[in-house]
Amino acid sequence: MAEEVRGNLEIEDRGAVLVARIDGGPFGLFGNDIAEQLDALVDRADRDDTVQAVVFTGTHPTRFVSHAEVRWLQEGGATVPSVGVRGASALAHTARGANRVGGLKAALGRTPLWPAVQLERVHQTFLKMNRSGVIFIAALNGSALGLGAEFCWANDLRVMADGDFVIGQPEVLLGIMPGGGGSQRLPRLVGNHKALLAILSGEPFTPAQALEIGAVDEVVPAEWVLDRAIELASHLGTRPKASRAAIKRSVYFGGSANLEEGLHIERSEFLATALSHIGQELMLDYMANTEASGELPLYQPGVFDEVLLAGTTRGAGAAQGSAR
Repeated sequence: MAEEVRGNLEIEDRGAVLVARIDGGPFGLFGNDIAEQLDALVDRADRDDTVQAVVFTGTHPTRFVSHAEVRWLQEGGATVPSVGVRGASALAHTARGANRVGGLKAALGRTPLWPAVQLERVHQTFLKMNRSGVIFIAALNGSALGLGAEFCWANDLRVMADGDFVIGQPEVLLGIMPGGGGSQRLPRLVGNHKALLAILSGEPFTPAQALEIGAVDEVVPAEWVLDRAIELASHLGTRPKASRAAIKRSVYFGGSANLEEGLHIERSEFLATALSHIGQELMLDYMANTEASGELPLYQPGVFDEVLLAGTTRGAGAAQGSAR
């Protein structure tokens, strides 16, 4: 039997942006080692106020992340009888509780529950990415299938290399279905029907197809993919981190709720930002600059472009007003 792949995340500190290179071994696989290191990286980036963005790319020359390590999935299932959807639902609920307790690998590592706990951890890591004020960008240097694609969908932006690469969900061809969020996140990106057809067929998207339907945000030459992702990370990273977190939570979690609940989530996040120190500071500064210049800063010639580059309205328009 093949040995378990020992994966690694190689972290490069570029100040406000961290570059994480995913080393999934010779096949570029996503296994438990990657999952555990990814969870730790997300926690680190979220806690560190100096980290504004994380860019992920693969170390394999033609693959971002190939897919999940199949043995990681299969071995757990081999020890469990077929349980049906109800039984699997109960197993998933139990895994969620066990995952919250933590530190149970020694007790559960050889039981049917451990694979479910590992899957739950991956889901919670991706959800932490969605709640975080950190900007997460997938710089796809090559192909991404299965869990590799699902990891991409969990990022905030996706920049894909042009070339003979693919991205998609082939799980149906292995007699299973997406398990890392693909059946939920892909429809939110491209629409239910397009996602349904892709997942039912198992046929992946080319870079051009992925761009056309919104599964990725940009397609660039392979030699530019990492630089472009870092450029986007640096640009979006200039916005206040707390505001980014509130916006992401409102869009990711409010956008999939009914309208009334979504509006409640938005109101809650808005009030939290409006009452925050940075929100109060910038609004007072904006009003003071309006008073000094006699015009709203965002309507002064050229000021909006300056603000977009700077990331906040701090000091916007005041100099133009004093020069009149």
